Amino acid sequence: MEEQDARWCREEARYGLGGILASLPGPYYVNHPWRNRDAEHKPAQLATAARCGFDIPPTLLTNDETSAWEFAHDHGPVIYKPLRSTDYQNVDGRALTVWVEEVDPDDLNAGVGQTVHLFQKRVRSVADLRVTAVGEEVFTVRIEGSPGLDWRRHYDALSYSLIDTPPELAKSVRRYLDAFGLVFGAFDFGVDRDDRIWLYECNPNGQYAWFPEPITSKIVTALADQLHHAGEHRAR
Repeated sequence: MEEQDARWCREEARYGLGGILASLPGPYYVNHPWRNRDAEHKPAQLATAARCGFDIPPTLLTNDETSAWEFAHDHGPVIYKPLRSTDYQNVDGRALTVWVEEVDPDDLNAGVGQTVHLFQKRVRSVADLRVTAVGEEVFTVRIEGSPGLDWRRHYDALSYSLIDTPPELAKSVRRYLDAFGLVFGAFDFGVDRDDRIWLYECNPNGQYAWFPEPITSKIVTALADQLHHAGEHRAR
């Protein structure tokens, strides 16, 4: 189909079939698609996370060039991150990704005014944490070895170790999931030189199978147990 026709059909399917799947009587969702939708917006994530006790780097959302420039000078170095993974292609049709990048204040120009941008003080991290929560189980993986700012660009260079989740962090994770009505969440953190843990974001539909097999197996088992026990409970 032509792109406009295809886009129309996709949206019809999303609101038709998607609406049916979200409205079935009695199923157990991990997560309910409407809860995922509510939890995908980064401004809502950050506001909720602050109420749940997470440490969050100073952050600005703006389409004002002057505000962005002042924020960068006051809090630099700062990074820019996209607000969602929107499809984008080059002229050859190849999919492109907008990575998290450090921002030079001198590069900020009138383009800032074209749409809202998210700027954040850069955390000088010595490691990253990916915390995957499945029901009451929380798996914390320490990620080290990234040669760049966005570790997603350097999978082959990374090392992963499953560590104990700090108790206060686990409590904040639980409060956050409850606030959005989530069963599952994948949280990203940076650890600075003082061992302070800074929240970047939570993906309510985050991936995990790229971890080494021993870690992946634990998360898969937790998900299977979650679905199995929920099914047993509903059967009773």
